Amino acid sequence: MYITNASRGLPRHRSRHLGERYSRWAARALVAALVISLMWLVLAFHLNGQWMFALLFLVLGASLAVVFTRRSLMSHRYIFPALAGLGVFVIFPLLYTIGISFSNYSSENLLSEERVRAQLMSRSYQEEGAAFSFALHREGDLVRLYLEAEASSELDEAMAGQRRFVTSPLNLANEEARTIGVQPVEAPPQAEPLAMREVITARGTLQALTLVTPEGVELRMAGMRSFAPMLDRYEARDDGSLYDRRDDRLLTADQETGFFVTDDGERLTPGWPVAVGLDNYTRIFTDPDIRGPFLQIFVWTFVFAGLTVAFTLAVGFVLATLLQWDQLRGKAIYRTLLILPYAVPAFISILIFKGMFNQNHGEINLILENLFGISPSWFTDPALARSMLLIVNTWLGYPYMLLLCMGLIQSIPRDLYEASAVDGGGPLTNLFRITLPLILKPLTPLLIAAFAFNFNNFVLIALLTGGSPDILGASTPAGTTDLLVSYTYRIAFQDAGQNFGLAAAIATLIFLLVVGLSWLNLRLSKVKV
Repeated sequence: MYITNASRGLPRHRSRHLGERYSRWAARALVAALVISLMWLVLAFHLNGQWMFALLFLVLGASLAVVFTRRSLMSHRYIFPALAGLGVFVIFPLLYTIGISFSNYSSENLLSEERVRAQLMSRSYQEEGAAFSFALHREGDLVRLYLEAEASSELDEAMAGQRRFVTSPLNLANEEARTIGVQPVEAPPQAEPLAMREVITARGTLQALTLVTPEGVELRMAGMRSFAPMLDRYEARDDGSLYDRRDDRLLTADQETGFFVTDDGERLTPGWPVAVGLDNYTRIFTDPDIRGPFLQIFVWTFVFAGLTVAFTLAVGFVLATLLQWDQLRGKAIYRTLLILPYAVPAFISILIFKGMFNQNHGEINLILENLFGISPSWFTDPALARSMLLIVNTWLGYPYMLLLCMGLIQSIPRDLYEASAVDGGGPLTNLFRITLPLILKPLTPLLIAAFAFNFNNFVLIALLTGGSPDILGASTPAGTTDLLVSYTYRIAFQDAGQNFGLAAAIATLIFLLVVGLSWLNLRLSKVKV
């Protein structure tokens, strides 16, 4: 006899099977919805010319469909979300950055060639010697646009006898692009013209207008006081070149530089990205204006990271050793107070120190001036600025080393110290013969990780010094306190040229250095990979 389900009147095993079936169908529907959404993103990016993003989501959607439809890959479903996140947020940006490093991608070479060509083809210029001043006259809730040829205008023969025109009533709230006709008049409207303030307010509507005279001449807004015949400046040729009607010259597309150029070599901006091979990497080491600052920043980055680790380890180890002193009372209070800098958000501490080191009103200079009669220029002298960075970073980093050293010291068997005491060993003997040898080996991988973190300590540089003081003679934004990561950021986002290709090349070199440090960390940790 079956034991039935009271709520549905079905056998229990049939109810369970139906529940499992519904769950499977719901999971399949969810997977199908995700795949369809990803395919829609593929289509959207492809139509917008972003083929790299389209390829990314195509691979992601195909992987999702394969993993969640094949029973043989069932065990991989649990790790797929992590792998997908790794691919989207780590691997893809890395490959994208490496790809940019082999191009001339910058603020001047930002658009695709098609968009550059379309932008140039949309440019127009005012026909010389023909202009109409205008005024707006209110007519109820609408306005009329009145045009009158300027005294110095040399009108076309067909328009020579018609110097005044007026439009039909216009709604100034409508800023949509539209073409309307104008009719010749003998005299201006009787209503008072609107003030310039109201004309400026209606500028969007006026700029969207194309006025057509009875002779078919198109007039467009040429300034805040005039309309004029506006002609298309560039004409496309069958061979892909552009003819400049205003300057009477021919522009050809240079695929090596990514610009339209004239016969005399003049480049027309904007341009489009093109592959430049290893040019960005060779510039780093061959261009004197880049090589000098880069090598200086490269050396300082290693010195900064190394000294930070050494100073924080020394302070943390000494404090951890003192906190292990048996005769010390109130250890819990001291531990809490010493770890407090680690609990405060770093950006708050950095901004506080920035105020304390202020050259004119900071507390540190106030104390130094009263005690020793000196007022150091912390932010303008390169050596002092670097010293300030090390002081602040030591304060921010020593609690981490304190925690590590406290934990490692407490794990050392007390029997070793007792045996040392029997042999007549003192505190220094215990320190150099027992404590340091036993904690250095497990501490080494963590020190390398701390070195790698400080190697890319962007927040400290950005908030405290901003890279200043600047390195004189550098062709790119470079400061004496810049690290490689902040130097890269300034090249990409603060340079007038925004040279993303060069910044990507430096970022790739930083990645290789960090990978080397990580590999060394794994080797010292004896982790098999």
